[in-house]
Amino acid sequence: MMRTPARQWFGQPPGLTILFLTEMWEKFSFFGMRTLQVYYMTKQLGFDQAKASLIYGTYAAGVYLTPIVGGIVSDRWLGRRRAVIIGGLLMACGHFMMASEALFFPAMVTIALGNGLFLPNLPSQVALLYAPGDVRLAGAYNIYYVGINLGAFIAPLICGTLGEVYGWHYGFAAAGVGMCLGLVIYVLGSRHLPADTTERPAQVVTATPDASRHQLLFLIGAGLAVVLFRVAYEQTGNTLALWSDVAVDRRALGNVIPVTWFQSLNPLFVFMMTPLLVAYWNRGKAPVTPAAPLQKMAFGAGVVAVSYVLLALVSRTAQASGVPAHWAWLVVFFAVLTFGELYILPVGLGMFAQLALPRFGATTIAAWFLAAFAGNLLSGVVGTWWSSMSPAAFFLAMAGIAAVSGILLLMLAAAERRFFTGLMSVRSARSPS
Repeated sequence: MMRTPARQWFGQPPGLTILFLTEMWEKFSFFGMRTLQVYYMTKQLGFDQAKASLIYGTYAAGVYLTPIVGGIVSDRWLGRRRAVIIGGLLMACGHFMMASEALFFPAMVTIALGNGLFLPNLPSQVALLYAPGDVRLAGAYNIYYVGINLGAFIAPLICGTLGEVYGWHYGFAAAGVGMCLGLVIYVLGSRHLPADTTERPAQVVTATPDASRHQLLFLIGAGLAVVLFRVAYEQTGNTLALWSDVAVDRRALGNVIPVTWFQSLNPLFVFMMTPLLVAYWNRGKAPVTPAAPLQKMAFGAGVVAVSYVLLALVSRTAQASGVPAHWAWLVVFFAVLTFGELYILPVGLGMFAQLALPRFGATTIAAWFLAAFAGNLLSGVVGTWWSSMSPAAFFLAMAGIAAVSGILLLMLAAAERRFFTGLMSVRSARSPS
């Protein structure tokens, strides 16, 4: 097991900074392309809304399906480092291919294949930077999540502005440059990263075949609940983006705010809220079982449901008055949504990483992203409802879906508490008096 290195950067192992920056630039490339994608299809390629939404959802799903294969390939043959480098190169090529309209679909396939190798192998290295019992590990995933959102924050401002003002292909090319920067940082900082071994940190739930089976079923159940959550959450870059373009008054200080800039609000609030939430969570003791993270995740899903109820009320009021909704309501919506998101997505990622099955670190992380695949795919299908429903009704439907996800997570947390209580009772009965 890798020990915590004596040298520290910002109170953490240096490798966390390398992974943070690599992930930041990878997400810059991913969200840079995604920010432009639905507008490019509807305004440049001439696709209708339903077709564009379905393609958007299918692509967003595909980039989370390929990590299952990529995780297995890297765990068994390539190793983490080679998988990250090969995957990053493929993604960079895919972004540059977007410069040609004729290569639009092949480019998306190339990015998805590269992502399959890249995505599960970066977060799987975070836990290996820490010795067993290091209290910094839980907060490490929230720090890593800030890296994800830093890239997502600057991507719409740079790629979105280039695409809207100078031409779509400039925005796509900028995304490719970002991916190349991430690869350079990863290669140059590789000496600070864990060796390519299959060793995993100590598990939260251990040892017996029954416990292992329960652990697997537990992860599957949590993943299914997250699928529903992502159906609602992923509408922010799809149907919500379309609504923001046509139904929101974006005038401010005599200018019109580019619609792509609103995609930066979510990661901006991640930066603002994460330090406060981590400090609040660190006041208590580390959870003994996964039931505590599940309760956090359920709360997060409920908050996201509230954010969509708010949006439904704003939309209905604007439609009744005939006056476009003020852009400030989008700010409020993203603030509430992000607060809920921070209780579910980084918490779930950390939970899957810490419960990773032995010798299948990248594969277990890929299973977390499999939930994102299914949720994103369904979000594209659900996005086709937009054309046949009023915005208020659609947003209420998203609120209902997020709420159901929260209920399922609460039920799973209750089942986990019962299992853990029973397991402790059996161990207590078997221990010598």
